Amino acid sequence: MTTVFDFNATALGGNAIDLSQYKGQVLLIVNTASKCGFTPQYKGLEAVYQQFKDRGVTVLGFPCNQFGAQEPGTADEIGAFCEKNFGVTFPLFEKVDVNGDDAHPLFKHLKKDAPGVLGTEGIKWNFTKFLIRKDGSVYDRYAPTTKPEDLTDDIEKLLAE
Repeated sequence: MTTVFDFNATALGGNAIDLSQYKGQVLLIVNTASKCGFTPQYKGLEAVYQQFKDRGVTVLGFPCNQFGAQEPGTADEIGAFCEKNFGVTFPLFEKVDVNGDDAHPLFKHLKKDAPGVLGTEGIKWNFTKFLIRKDGSVYDRYAPTTKPEDLTDDIEKLLAE
């Protein structure tokens, strides 16, 4: 069985990250953008991370420029923006595609395991969220309109598993 922990990604700083380092943790994986109407959710994502990080929860942000070109910056610009405007300390990765032939393999996996409305796999917009169990399996997918703080009950449930 393939799990989230079978994938690698590149951090904003350019380092290759083996996601297996998060084994045993609950993950919240989000495709993000700096110039989107949902960008203020960075604040909520950071709040969730701060609330739960000491209990084994990590938020992973994956900037994406596929929706309205709302993530045009370089890795350095994205990191500075997120830190300055929202105090982001959770891990951010290099820009990825989440749809199409060039979609990052992690997002191909997430979409297959947790299809969207009416079984569609494509991600519709920035700030689509995937909650991952401690074993690396996908628990659920959440719409961009779902605020990070609205996931706390599901996170508590996964921490208790």
